[in-house]
Amino acid sequence: MRHKALLVIDPQNDYFPEGKFPLWNTTQILENIKKAIKLAAINNMQIIYIQHIADPNKGIAPFFNENSDGVKIHAEILKITSNPNIIIKGFADAFEQTELANVLAKNNTEELLLCGMMTQNCVTHTGISKAADNYKISVLTDCCTSVSEMVHKIALNALSTRVILTTLDKGFD
Repeated sequence: MRHKALLVIDPQNDYFPEGKFPLWNTTQILENIKKAIKLAAINNMQIIYIQHIADPNKGIAPFFNENSDGVKIHAEILKITSNPNIIIKGFADAFEQTELANVLAKNNTEELLLCGMMTQNCVTHTGISKAADNYKISVLTDCCTSVSEMVHKIALNALSTRVILTTLDKGFD
């Protein structure tokens, strides 16, 4: 059996309707991400939340500023798991200057399922990261979103040559 992990990338308040940079279709994506987390738990998969915090040394960012409501992981996601494993990042690539690789190594993880916010940015950069070459990577296409449906689909098409594209109903087989 392959050791798998679900990475939930940047499900933070600033990307939802009351946030500073709301994305496309977040109501449906939130429901799908919650289902993915529950399926991962049922399948005894490691679940890791990735949280982006803007670097205060670079000045005030448009969103994800430290100690803001917008930087917080969405409450509906946080309440699904007790003591969630949260990796803080400052770059689009969730492996870049984080403990993600070490956390995955401790669990002998071989396969990653990716979902979350900004298909064309943080999901893509994590999925094609040089550090991700060590894993079988799948993206749950119906558990990701972007600024628009078109940008989301363009990003998935670009990813299709490097990772496995799957859906919530097939990604946990």
